[in-house]
Amino acid sequence: MTRIAAAFLAALLFALSLAAGAAAAADRAKGEVTVHEPWARASAGRARAGAAYFTIANMGEKPDRLVAAASPVARTAQFHTHSMEDGIMKMRHVMAVEVAPGEPTVFKPGGLHVMLMGLKAPLRKGESFPLSLTFERAGKIELRVMIQGVGAMGPGKTGRHGKHGS
Repeated sequence: MTRIAAAFLAALLFALSLAAGAAAAADRAKGEVTVHEPWARASAGRARAGAAYFTIANMGEKPDRLVAAASPVARTAQFHTHSMEDGIMKMRHVMAVEVAPGEPTVFKPGGLHVMLMGLKAPLRKGESFPLSLTFERAGKIELRVMIQGVGAMGPGKTGRHGKHGS
């Protein structure tokens, strides 16, 4: 292969990898339910747990329920929420999440999230992983979750430490 052909091939592969990364963060829809901007924070140190976040929109007229989550990166995926009790922040397991029509259901730090327990490897900034969500009415939606920095507060948003937290 000539140097020019090799350089062209390398540039083409690089462009395709960028396109694949952009496609990985794409919204996913099935029926009347759309999942927007799935993301996660990178693992801190040797943490064996992580969390995934996103926003669900139900454009139908009937409510739906998010009843299951699974990912090959973790032993277990569960829905959790945070609540303040007697000045102490507590995390609680939630069996299912109601998805009302016309109002977003937001999974975010400090609120609802998919808890990934028993991580098989650390979540690394810039990578992505598969996550499947199962709804009672809409069925299964397969996502690619983009991994942000350790202190990220949203897709592409850094934490309180600015660039140091990403």
